[in-house]
Amino acid sequence: MEEVDAMNAMQRYAENLRAILERAFTEQKDVMEEIARRMCACVTGGHMVYLFGTGHAHILAEEMFYRAGGLAAVRPILDDRLMLHVSASGSTQAEREPGCAARLLAETDMGAGDMLIVCSNSGRNAAPVELALLAREKGVCVVALTNLAHSRSCAPRNPEGLRLFEAAEFVLDNCGAIGDASVDAGLPYRVGATSTAVGAALLEAIECRCVELAVEQGLPIDVFSSSNVDAGDEINEKIIARYQSRIPML
Repeated sequence: MEEVDAMNAMQRYAENLRAILERAFTEQKDVMEEIARRMCACVTGGHMVYLFGTGHAHILAEEMFYRAGGLAAVRPILDDRLMLHVSASGSTQAEREPGCAARLLAETDMGAGDMLIVCSNSGRNAAPVELALLAREKGVCVVALTNLAHSRSCAPRNPEGLRLFEAAEFVLDNCGAIGDASVDAGLPYRVGATSTAVGAALLEAIECRCVELAVEQGLPIDVFSSSNVDAGDEINEKIIARYQSRIPML
């Protein structure tokens, strides 16, 4: 029997991911710097960073929340109907339904001075677009994390007639393929999505720069430790006590 080189698809995925990361970081250096500066002003000024995503994009909202080395002033907007653990196919339909964004916004204290990062690979559905627009009306700095190639290739699927990148103040491109999957493994369609890996890297990098800017300016900034290192619990307990009234899920 001919030996199959099982590494081919893995190697191609790794090469694709490296190339996408290089492009995303190189081409977006300036906008990432500006977002980091706005984020720093937000959290050191007593405001909050909110994150929202539907389907798999909700993973990015959780990525920055209660994370070792992550900002404390971060609140994800999580709704069971728009996530995957209750009904994956149901979440696909729910994010297309107009009207839920107003309810989600009302459940927060989001307002002027805050930042909202909305994550959606296609950026075409109602929930992310509506939330971005409603937040901007309240004076919130809105950042879209999306796939520009995919979004520009498709029509909006929401009453506003906009894609997410058209509704936000700042746009981060995950630079992925249309449809997200990146590797030809022999099927009629590709496998190996890249949006989560690249999106998480962009957000973590911006967060690192945000903290560095605060330190350079001598501004206090709260950052979680790992709970699994010595003294981690003590550090985190103090931070939780400061933020729990504003972030109930802590």
